[in-house]
Amino acid sequence: MTGTAANTTTDWTAATALLFDLDGVLTPTALVHEQAWRQLFEEYLAGTGRPGYRDSDYFDFIDGKPRFDGVRDFLASRGITLPEGPLDDDPAHDTVHGLGNRKNRVFNDIIASGGVAPYPGSVRFVEAALAHGLKLAVVSSSRNAPAVLKAAGLDHHFPVVVDGEVAAAHGLPGKPNHDTFSYAASLLGVPTQDCIVVEDAVSGVRAGSAGDFRAVIGVDRGAGRQVLLDAGATTVVDDLAELL
Repeated sequence: MTGTAANTTTDWTAATALLFDLDGVLTPTALVHEQAWRQLFEEYLAGTGRPGYRDSDYFDFIDGKPRFDGVRDFLASRGITLPEGPLDDDPAHDTVHGLGNRKNRVFNDIIASGGVAPYPGSVRFVEAALAHGLKLAVVSSSRNAPAVLKAAGLDHHFPVVVDGEVAAAHGLPGKPNHDTFSYAASLLGVPTQDCIVVEDAVSGVRAGSAGDFRAVIGVDRGAGRQVLLDAGATTVVDDLAELL
């Protein structure tokens, strides 16, 4: 799509199912992820002589992607190539998997100390969707999605969770491919054409746009309204309560 894309209204009540991203859509954990990535790469880059971590790096190279893809893409932006290392590599090792596991440790430490409070507007929207009889699923690149949902008190609303662990186990490519969303729809027993994707990340919106879904609702938590529209969002809101 081009920069002329315009925001329109999506009638979500006409859908059968809603497929939610987690971080940045239901919970403000995207901010925690961003903090953890910043800490990881500021410390790593300090001894490399490469340009330091910038505010734009999270949205440009990391946001919404599977963790190790985020590591690779960020390193590539600095002209750095590292060995992959084993999937469970020690977080102390400077490998793709080592850095990814180090970031995960930082993220979990922040969550453990601060907890997770969901966005109030998102909770209201989820409750309204359930009241309308819609089926719900969470589709997240994070491997921590079940733990975050439980910490936020939302786990009982979502019988289907397709996270990074599920994607890896079934060989599903991550966002911006649509496969994880399509898989969630199949688990709900709903045709993709009757599902609406709800996303805040550009890669996630592109994933929803790439699939045969009814619509893509973008939630602007910092990516930018026009950026999300250009990526394929049908509707963009600042908070899901605006749709009620």
